[in-house]
Amino acid sequence: MSALARYFHTIRHLRPIQVSARLRLHLRKPRADLRPPPPVRLACRAYIDPIAPAASLVGPDTFRLLNVERRCLAASDWAPPDMSHLWIYNLHYFDDLNACDASGRSQWHAVLLRRWVDENSPGKGSGWDSYPVSRRIVNWIKWAARGNPLPARCQASLAVQARWLIHRLEYHLLGNHLFANAKALIYCGLYFSGPEAQCWYSRGLEIVARELQEQILSDGGHFELSTMYHAAAMEDLLDLVNIMSAYGCEIPTPWLTALSQMQRWLRVMIHPDGEIAFFNDAAFAVAPAVAELTSYAMRLGLSLPESPAEPVVTLEASGYVRAAVGRVCLLCDCAPVGPDYLPGHAHADTLSFEASLDGRRLFVNSGTSQYGSSAERQHQRSTAAHNTVVVDGQDSSEVWGGFRVARRARAHLHRVISEPERASIEASHDGYRRLRGKNRHLRRWTLDRRGLRIEDQISGDFTLADAYFHLHPEVEAHVVAPAEVILSRRGSKLACITFEGAARVELRPGFWHPQFGMVVPNHHVVARLSAAALTTEVRWEGEGEG
Repeated sequence: MSALARYFHTIRHLRPIQVSARLRLHLRKPRADLRPPPPVRLACRAYIDPIAPAASLVGPDTFRLLNVERRCLAASDWAPPDMSHLWIYNLHYFDDLNACDASGRSQWHAVLLRRWVDENSPGKGSGWDSYPVSRRIVNWIKWAARGNPLPARCQASLAVQARWLIHRLEYHLLGNHLFANAKALIYCGLYFSGPEAQCWYSRGLEIVARELQEQILSDGGHFELSTMYHAAAMEDLLDLVNIMSAYGCEIPTPWLTALSQMQRWLRVMIHPDGEIAFFNDAAFAVAPAVAELTSYAMRLGLSLPESPAEPVVTLEASGYVRAAVGRVCLLCDCAPVGPDYLPGHAHADTLSFEASLDGRRLFVNSGTSQYGSSAERQHQRSTAAHNTVVVDGQDSSEVWGGFRVARRARAHLHRVISEPERASIEASHDGYRRLRGKNRHLRRWTLDRRGLRIEDQISGDFTLADAYFHLHPEVEAHVVAPAEVILSRRGSKLACITFEGAARVELRPGFWHPQFGMVVPNHHVVARLSAAALTTEVRWEGEGEG
């Protein structure tokens, strides 16, 4: 496909407001408003300790972000040219202000706060992009609300940042970015008093009210369909409840309803280890785990639902299905790539799956270790990095450019059958209809106590079709026959996989990316279809590891 066609299939889904907002960002060059800040308002109740992320400040001027360590000694170090854009953004968030054991680093924090104001001129550099401004505003106010004296120059800077932000709301992106902008406006609107602060507060509330209706689906899922961003969105909403309560404001009922629905969705989309499954952009240590979110909600006096008791749960609006039978938890992706106008965090992972055996991960999608537009980023978003079928070497959705998608797969969940000790899920997608064979991929998962059966059918003519099965790094694999693979962990046999309809079966080295900046060697099994159908039988061994 030509570059022009790729751009057309990407841009045609955008909303008019995204196009007009991008034009405004390029054409308008307003200056920072340096007027003195409004008066600070006193909270009427205690601010509850928020979720504390892992510490990222490992020395007075040394940061460890995304598993990469770097010193920040001078003004130029706030934007080092050899570091990724995401790393630089994280440097400007100031997450460490509210991280684990932050009180022991308060003197370092006070110095860095003053340095940031002195070394980052208003409106200049990546630190003044709307998203890091939003994250930083919230972190600074959280720090102050927890009893730390915010330096006067930082209070003045907060007002400058809020004035900057309200004219640069990220309508060109929408989604989680716009929600973060609104959250920051509410925080600033409550921290300060007076007409200007009331304007920030009202604008933030207006955006949150509208975006909650748009972004939280009827089954509770966040509409970008990333487990990681869903957890982050839930933390954002809990943070808003926290600051509103501290200032004596009534919590809108739709917020509480959304939190309950979001909690249920997240509990469906985790493995027995309590951590998220990797669908679309997802990794550990970016957003809080479900246990942290639950604990935070309890500290705020909220009651959230427990995990669904039923063995098979269908998240119809999102398109995900969870089945738990015997020793196995299976999570199936029958979902769209995300909102048509916002697929930036989508992977070409349609009809992929993950599974845990005896509470430990067995089949895993490859995860996410970086953003940007590198070849590695492209690979991590590719169909081949997920547990599904690649036809003629093409991705099921045309992911490109780091955060873009041209033509995309449309998934259809045909049926979900739940019986005592047996579950069956059937779905298809049309992502390969753009190929010469106008192919359609139909997949059926059948899970019972003895094993997992996966039936793949590819309609239409094709040259090659490969089914990928990525294994957790702890899992060892051995090809013992042309169409038979044995899986084990620390010498203990876990399962036997056999393939009917495979021209060949190969074991290949690969990588799992459980965190940003982290690459862990693993293996994946690749079965090449000999015809239009492949049946994969995974039979469990033993009685589990207890």
